[in-house]
Amino acid sequence: MQTTDLVRFKKLGKQITVLTAWDAISSSIVEAAGADVVLVGDSLGMVVLGHSTTLPVTLDQMLHHTKAVCRGFCRPLSKQPLVVCDLPFLSYQCGEDKAVEAAGTLLKNSTASAVKLEGAEPETLLVIKRLIRMGIPVMGHLGLTPQSVHQLGYKSQARDKDSQEKIFKDSKMLQESGCFAIVLEHIPAEIASRLKKHIDIPVIGIGAGSDCDGQVRVTADILGLSIAQPPFAKPLLAGRELCINALKEWINSTDLDQVNPTTKTSESKSDC
Repeated sequence: MQTTDLVRFKKLGKQITVLTAWDAISSSIVEAAGADVVLVGDSLGMVVLGHSTTLPVTLDQMLHHTKAVCRGFCRPLSKQPLVVCDLPFLSYQCGEDKAVEAAGTLLKNSTASAVKLEGAEPETLLVIKRLIRMGIPVMGHLGLTPQSVHQLGYKSQARDKDSQEKIFKDSKMLQESGCFAIVLEHIPAEIASRLKKHIDIPVIGIGAGSDCDGQVRVTADILGLSIAQPPFAKPLLAGRELCINALKEWINSTDLDQVNPTTKTSESKSDC
């Protein structure tokens, strides 16, 4: 999968599916499920590392998890999902050179193909243009931007006329700066629907209604593994309960070395 495929999908009206992964196990599952894009999001700081925000996540941690995600794929490289990784807080806000170094570190040391960053401030647009000149594809992110939590909070954005006009302007600027797609997080569905028609690049929604060019979800939310479930992410599986019950069954077993008699581990099948 390549970035140009996503633009083609928009023209064809094909929904784009984006799921997060944070290690080899999660990426192998997401790949087998058939996602178009795997996002190594800095949300791993909250989902995996136990932080209350994404702000503590470092570039070294993003590289560690991105490499693990890329090692988890089974298919040949040309048939793998597109891998996009977040640039963590303060890895691109402090200047173009630092941003190029951070993005280059992630892409040179893994098979990731693109980076994602938040906002459309003038300094951010300069960073995006510089990255693209260096051959690094960029996905934008507007609406609820978790790295701005201390300014905007974890709440729905673009609720009034001024902020709605700004998000339309920002999306256009991200497109003109060279972004291949934009994530819209936690904004009114009608605004996302209009914005989708306002720009030529794909609009990927999360908590932004169903009328987007695609959807992105945190995999742990879909599987019901998250401790704090977002209001816009309905779980499709009671994952925590299933895992807890399975582990309890083993813990309470009289024979901890017992293997399910219907399962022969030597005959287990891989998704590869």
